[in-house]
Amino acid sequence: MKLLIPILLVLSVFFESSTLKAQERKIVQYSGIVTTVGSGLPVGYATVTNLSFRNEAIAANNEGYFSFVAHVGDTLRFSSVGFDPLIVTVPEVAGDKYTASIVMQNLVTELPMVTPYPWASIEEFNIAFMNLDVSEDHIVRAKRTLSNESLSAMAAVVPRDGNEMRSINNAQSFNTMNNKVINQRYANPLLNPFAWGSLIQQITKGSQSRSKSSRY
Repeated sequence: MKLLIPILLVLSVFFESSTLKAQERKIVQYSGIVTTVGSGLPVGYATVTNLSFRNEAIAANNEGYFSFVAHVGDTLRFSSVGFDPLIVTVPEVAGDKYTASIVMQNLVTELPMVTPYPWASIEEFNIAFMNLDVSEDHIVRAKRTLSNESLSAMAAVVPRDGNEMRSINNAQSFNTMNNKVINQRYANPLLNPFAWGSLIQQITKGSQSRSKSSRY
């Protein structure tokens, strides 16, 4: 207990001195934009950490703009996913505002070239290669592929394309309109030849009956 009190006194004196030093330093409004090297595109939502003041952190907006209050001489760390972290120091300025242009370097990682194969291993490739049938020539394989059985099997599983669907829709529309015209033609008695024949027979029978009645 006797040792604890002196330690607390030393720590309090240390923190008070650091606080007084921080208060003695000049306060500035530190603003700026975070961009990338070369392209100049903004780095959205980059994190700015004040390492000299309790590691307080803020985030830039989606356009890379930031603005906060800092002391002259504070050490700032700019970080973002995919970029190399950058350490800067708040400089001494004449006024109470400072605008910085922060340029961050992209982290480019080159991966080795990869060639994809449809086989999971060399053993599967060797098996597939040994079972490869090369006895037939190109003409025989083409005839087998273009046979009626092969085309029917492919037509059953392969979906129709846009041109085929449009041709089918046009044919269906034509048949529907043709059927409507035929039905209207025979529905109208003036366009039905059988109706005209029946009308002529009725007129002839009526004329004959009138002539017989006039004789009597």
